[in-house]
Amino acid sequence: MNYLTIENASKTFGEKVLFQDLNLSINQGDKIALVAKNGTGKSTLLRIINGEEAVEGEQAKILFKKDITIAYLTQESQLKDDLTVLEEALNSDNPRLEAIQQYESALLSKDDERIQKAITKIEDLKAWDIEAKVKEILGKLKIYKLDQKVGSLSGGQQKRLSLAKVLIANPDFLILDEPTNHLDLEMIEWLEEYLQQPHLTIFMVTHDRYFLERVCNTIVDLEERKLASFKGNYSEYLEKKAAIQATEKANLNKMKKLYSKELNWIRRQPKARGTKAKSRVDKFYEIKEKAHQNVQEDEVEFIIQSERLGSKILEAYYVHKSFGELKVLDDFYYKFKKGEKIGVVGPNGVGKSTFIKILTKQIEPDQGKIVIGETVKFGVFAQEGLQLPEDKRVIDVVRDVAEYIPLEKGMKLTASSLLEKFLFTRNQQQVYYSQLSGGEKRRLYLLTVLMQNPNFLILDEPTNDLDIVTLNVLEEYLQSFKGCLMIISHDRYFMDKIVDHLFILRAGGSIKDFNGNYTEYKAREDEFLPNKPVIDKKTNENKSIPAETKKTDTKASSAKLSFKDKHRLEEIEKLLARNEARKKEITEQFSDASLSSTDMEALSKEMGLLMSEIEDLEMEWMEIADKVG
Repeated sequence: MNYLTIENASKTFGEKVLFQDLNLSINQGDKIALVAKNGTGKSTLLRIINGEEAVEGEQAKILFKKDITIAYLTQESQLKDDLTVLEEALNSDNPRLEAIQQYESALLSKDDERIQKAITKIEDLKAWDIEAKVKEILGKLKIYKLDQKVGSLSGGQQKRLSLAKVLIANPDFLILDEPTNHLDLEMIEWLEEYLQQPHLTIFMVTHDRYFLERVCNTIVDLEERKLASFKGNYSEYLEKKAAIQATEKANLNKMKKLYSKELNWIRRQPKARGTKAKSRVDKFYEIKEKAHQNVQEDEVEFIIQSERLGSKILEAYYVHKSFGELKVLDDFYYKFKKGEKIGVVGPNGVGKSTFIKILTKQIEPDQGKIVIGETVKFGVFAQEGLQLPEDKRVIDVVRDVAEYIPLEKGMKLTASSLLEKFLFTRNQQQVYYSQLSGGEKRRLYLLTVLMQNPNFLILDEPTNDLDIVTLNVLEEYLQSFKGCLMIISHDRYFMDKIVDHLFILRAGGSIKDFNGNYTEYKAREDEFLPNKPVIDKKTNENKSIPAETKKTDTKASSAKLSFKDKHRLEEIEKLLARNEARKKEITEQFSDASLSSTDMEALSKEMGLLMSEIEDLEMEWMEIADKVG
């Protein structure tokens, strides 16, 4: 059953043609993703389908099946600030959702008559299961404060509420623009599973390649203003696309050989030509045009070199940080090594961005010390992006950083030439920042970070709004990057390709250093849950056995222990208390700004021995406790 037909759709902005004579058919049960470079009209096409923008073309048509319901997730919030979270989630034309909304309102009024009427209406519509679904979807997207006003939510929370609202409406046809943005990894994996339901029909734009692989059954590719459709998931699309490009390349090589032959011929001819010669000249120009076609458009070039990085890079000495009762970092110790590529993962709200700001000294720790090497030059790509006047031209954004960019062997590149290598044409360089697409703004921001020649790159959600082509080139650049790299990202594919180990941030400020990528961690995730005893020498992470619990358990089980074991447990607890006290003293000393590097090294060595002894004592305590289960 056909849900949507697009015929001969075109769209231009000024002199720029986004697409021309597009044709697409979407049937019930299709799960289609649109793949294209930034600035080629992906979001524009979604808005045209949703009726927010006019389609161009004399014979253009956008035809929906009658009586189907449609929900559209935009990148910009369209929520009402004065409503509560629950009111906005239920704000729909769906009569079953309206019934639940009336019931929730009646409960707040405490009017028995209103409550009874609302209950009757819910029962008539058989809508009780909807209430459970609403609470489940909101909970899965970690939206818990249902009486909170929408206007008080953060941008990320509003994006999640918008997604929840779209799913709660349970439409026949879902149109989703970057649905995984602002979701943590747990939420993405839940959404991935939810959208796999056979009855859902989806047309979406996303850069998340694992998402494309696991959810979609068709990929449509917008390139050179035309649309091509590929049945299958993302890996099947890549195979078919590669085969097409290989054929095009072979044909192009043949055409270039023929062009060379014809060029030799035409150069030998006298100026006066007969009819027969003229037809051959016309054929020559046809061949010339085909021979000079590109198989695909130019890609972004990352040619910027990072500055030399010394042996001392970044060192964190037993750092603590809290905001009121919220503990962000608890006793974090780490010395960064040259060439490390670290992924930072953890649920939303655990403090990943704050962690980065502490390491770069934008936020001071409560205890402990951050030491940055003299040669370290940070390049930080933050979530909030560039904060620029909307009327600033693209070329001026780059010139504000530098007029020329030094390259290897004394070479240098102008700001304009560098922009061209980042796919900003000479014409685009003169447009205002406000006229760029979301992906183009992110690409420009990335350029301004890299052109400062950093040797310690910190990328906070770098994949948001970047197209897949740019992501592939960025990944290649980062794989060969010689400095240190730290990435916060919800993009599992991106993390798996780049990082060699992970910092896993958890509630309570603990950090686990896992040797491997995200998929490898996910396969062993149960081993690192908070209720499992996990000990790490650097972070002293063994939060599953607090001292209070140890003492209580000892008393409760002492009757089953031998006198020798009881005595040893008491000794261990005294030693642990003494060592913890000394550890606290050292941590406080690290906060002393006047501490010399020699003293710091001595204290660090003592702390290492202390942590090792604490670990051994805790392991011995557990072995004795195991005797009584």
